[in-house]
Amino acid sequence: MITQSARNWISYLADALIDARTMPSWEAADYLTHNLFDASPNTKLLEAKEPHEAVAQFLQRIYGPIVEAAAREAVTEQSSRVRVFTDISLTSETTVLIVSISEPTEASELVLIDWVRAWDFVFPNAEAFNAWAETRYQQVRVALSREASHPPAPGAPRRAPSRWPVGV
Repeated sequence: MITQSARNWISYLADALIDARTMPSWEAADYLTHNLFDASPNTKLLEAKEPHEAVAQFLQRIYGPIVEAAAREAVTEQSSRVRVFTDISLTSETTVLIVSISEPTEASELVLIDWVRAWDFVFPNAEAFNAWAETRYQQVRVALSREASHPPAPGAPRRAPSRWPVGV
């Protein structure tokens, strides 16, 4: 079931690309449109000169702003940071890990694990993408809020995260 997202995530991602000076506005819009809404399989990423790098860069550009927004909303500790890591596969599912790292102790906690088939990571329309992005945003926000309100005792084992496969 696809629900209406309160946020226009495509616009948010385009703004993030522009604000980071990754690309100008017209290029950001084209980049997102051609990589999110084209036919499946998305051969553009796999036909790139360096497909591994193209997929890694694309996933960072999609997940990064979503995670940043969730961390801002979750009121995480000032001394922690949230990072997106990818384990790229060009023949099967790529793994995306969202990790919260505490600065003073360098302790880390896995916040979200997601699996993506880069060539199938396309959406039929903007509403479907916005719903997917809103789901990831809410999952990360809730997990980070839970972590901030219930930090484990020093030396205590970290809880394992739930698994949330991509429903694309």
